[in-house]
Amino acid sequence: MDYHDIITIEPGKRSGKPCIRGMRITVYDVLEYLAGGMTEAEILEDFSELTSEDIKACLAFGADREKKLFVVSL
Repeated sequence: MDYHDIITIEPGKRSGKPCIRGMRITVYDVLEYLAGGMTEAEILEDFSELTSEDIKACLAFGADREKKLFVVSL
């Protein structure tokens, strides 16, 4: 999945944290909800402005960032 059109980083918004489509919902927020046990359906119900594609983009962004951290540490 190409998350680059969905995940945005703006210095003045949420202290420059990666957000979803310019909104104030961060990738971290979504990943925390998932890690805490919320289902995709529950997140979408609580945040009607999000889509399933947004959640997949958060997962792809997190996986990509993890991969980059691993490569840098080598």
